[in-house]
Amino acid sequence: QVQLVESGGGLVQAGGSLRLSCTASGNIGRLNAMGWYRQAPGKQRELVAGITSGGTTNYPDFVKGRFTISRDSAKNTVLLQMNSLKPEDTGVYYCNANIYRLGNYVYWGQGTQVTVSA
Repeated sequence: QVQLVESGGGLVQAGGSLRLSCTASGNIGRLNAMGWYRQAPGKQRELVAGITSGGTTNYPDFVKGRFTISRDSAKNTVLLQMNSLKPEDTGVYYCNANIYRLGNYVYWGQGTQVTVSA
C-alpha cells in the first residue's frame, strides 16, 4: 500500500505564510505527477498547485505569484510554500500523487487544515 502523510497546516493571519509538506511511503513504484488540492466548507475540492515528475509546475490564477510547489524526488516529498495568504485560502489541503505500479493509481493524503484569519 501507499501512504501520503501531510504536515504543516495551521492558523495564520492574513498576509502570513505557511509551508505544507507531503511524503509518500510504501510500495510506491514510479511516482509521477503530484499536487495539492484544497476544499473549503460547502465547496468542491480544487487544484492549487501541480508538479510533474520532470518538475513542470502549474497553478490556477488565484494562487499564481503567492504559492510555490516543489518536490524532492529522492525523498518522495512534495512541498507547498504559501505566501501572502488570504482568508479565502482557508480550507483543508490535500496532497495528491499519481503512481504507476502495474497500472496507474491516484492516492490522497488525509488532509491538513489551513485557516487564515482576517
